Amino acid sequence: MNISYNWLKQFINIDVTPDELAKALTSIGLETGGVEEVQTVKGGLEGLVIGEVLTCVDHENSDHLHVTTVNVGEVEPLQIVCGAPNVAAGQKVVVATVGTKLYSGEESFMIKRSKIRGVESFGMICAEDEIGIGTSHDGIIVLPADVKVGTLAKDYYGIKSDYLLEVDITPNRVDAASHYGVARDLAAYFALKNPSVKLAKPSVDTFAVQNTNLTIPVIVENPEACPRYSAVTISGVTVKESPEWLKNALLTIGLRPINNIVDVTNYVLHEMGQPLHAFDADKIGGKEVRVKCMPEGTPFVTLDGAERKLNAADLMICDAEKPMCIGGVFGGLTSGVTDITKNVFLESAYFNPVSIRKTARRHGLNTDASFRFERGCDPANTIYVLKRCALLIQEVAGGQISSEIVDVYPQEIKSFEVNVAIKKINSLIGKEIGTENIEAILSALEMKILSKNDEGYVLEVPAYRVDVQRDVDVIEDILRIYGYNNVEIGETLKSTLSYSSKSDSYKLQHMISEQLTAQGFNEILNNSLTKGGYYNDLTVFPADHSVKIINSLSSDLNVMRQTLLFGGLDNIVRNVNRKNTDLKFYEFGNCYYYNAENKKEGETLAAYSEGFHLGMWITGNKHAQSWVSQDEKSSIFELKAYVENIFLRLGLVMKNLVTGEYSDDLLSEALTVYTFTQEQERNWRFTVSFIQKSEK
Repeated sequence: MNISYNWLKQFINIDVTPDELAKALTSIGLETGGVEEVQTVKGGLEGLVIGEVLTCVDHENSDHLHVTTVNVGEVEPLQIVCGAPNVAAGQKVVVATVGTKLYSGEESFMIKRSKIRGVESFGMICAEDEIGIGTSHDGIIVLPADVKVGTLAKDYYGIKSDYLLEVDITPNRVDAASHYGVARDLAAYFALKNPSVKLAKPSVDTFAVQNTNLTIPVIVENPEACPRYSAVTISGVTVKESPEWLKNALLTIGLRPINNIVDVTNYVLHEMGQPLHAFDADKIGGKEVRVKCMPEGTPFVTLDGAERKLNAADLMICDAEKPMCIGGVFGGLTSGVTDITKNVFLESAYFNPVSIRKTARRHGLNTDASFRFERGCDPANTIYVLKRCALLIQEVAGGQISSEIVDVYPQEIKSFEVNVAIKKINSLIGKEIGTENIEAILSALEMKILSKNDEGYVLEVPAYRVDVQRDVDVIEDILRIYGYNNVEIGETLKSTLSYSSKSDSYKLQHMISEQLTAQGFNEILNNSLTKGGYYNDLTVFPADHSVKIINSLSSDLNVMRQTLLFGGLDNIVRNVNRKNTDLKFYEFGNCYYYNAENKKEGETLAAYSEGFHLGMWITGNKHAQSWVSQDEKSSIFELKAYVENIFLRLGLVMKNLVTGEYSDDLLSEALTVYTFTQEQERNWRFTVSFIQKSEK
């Protein structure tokens, strides 16, 4: 998120450099990736000066060029060749002198002394788009006659330097997704060192309803998706270009100015973190607003000109006849403010974060509004922000407040009540920081102390702090403002050491792994999540015995594996496709099973089980061709020998082994081996598949 240094200082009375501010932000959990000096116009109009065209004659070697002399306040006027059709003697113009760097998008070029069609030129008389203050290239800029020659262009246009801070906002910190939110954290941080540091919130005391000539009722049909909807109307506005201060503020943080009404809504969004939307009130059919969902597949054209098919769960802002806006996400093409708008319906709402997120993802939209709504805005702030925006619209576009504020808020969203023990605060922080510091931080972060005693506090945490609902969350906030670096490392170090012996099964696994590796095998590790389609139509591993994943990432990872077989075969296929055909693999891993017959009331996991398995795979040649031997293909008997070697290593008596044939719907050839001891029957089984092209 881009934060303007000058804009930030409107809310907090601090006198620190941008680099010091960036360091402070990082220390309180708002990591600042960089600080960049910026101007509202790229290059800051350096080297540009206001001049007066003294003479203008046609170029003798061109039918469209002119040779001018221009007074720029120096001892001698400059001779400049100009191709603009509107250049004439007596004009006040903007001149780029020799050595000035001009920008065109990401590219730049230097004004040099040059010779054009045989005539020397010592500068350039500029058009709007050539210096970045507009888009017109119809001709050079002609300024009012009373502008003083020699005035720097940056002073004439009010260009000011600012610093842009790139603040990385984590998903849980939407409260800091605005200039005021960042200033609130900074005020808490600096106030610990200097109590005179205060946070100032723009006043809305001058807001007043001037008439009720444009009252538009609001009906919220889906209060679950829209818990609060506030609105007001403003009549008699004049839509035009925004004043310089407003355009400069938006340009600094990378936003393109559109018109004064839309620019104010964007300004307030980035100022206070609350998205707003301005509708042309004269385009609201039936003179009422309904917040509801539309039927599945309803076509709707958004501001970008794309027609989208609505989902039945998409919350829409509608009039009596049609949808006007995808609530909290994106406006409609026909209902917004245009150059001919005279009356405005201004919306400030709180939408359900889950509803907004689902809608935004369904339509592939990620807007400044949806970013904030889907993380949780402040439901208690809609009225203040509505008044703030309405007053700014009146300031830049005129008009009158022409309705009472509509506030549909059927069920108040309560703040969180959290109990915090002082002993726990000191224990988790690792230092006693004093109740004065604790209370100062809580107050600065707008956490109200409902009651306190020697044991601790009962706090009311604002609803917009969706990440602070437990005592440990409050303590984390206290510590980040107090400063992690202010907690000294003690003189003694305490630690707890624990040791647990490894199980016999681990020792067996390690022993077998060493043996197989020594025999040329490579160990593989596959994901326990696998493709459910592998088990379709199988009897030995039925699909209904698979442990299914709820909300799986894809159909390739939608069940837990019942066998190691498929993972190993996938590894073989990948290697063979890359001309690596002679392979020996082994894998240890758990396999997972579900059996509905084992369900027991009150025992959630009774139907689930898992077992630890060893899988081995060989393919290709047993021996590569050499001067001492021919190619020899791997076979089931070779794999049988490797398995018997494992039995020998485990200490099994080979004469007790009983081998028998085994078959199922998955394996083309297999053997089953049993072995017995005096005390108990121990069942060891290995299965070997020999895969051919025509078989499974």
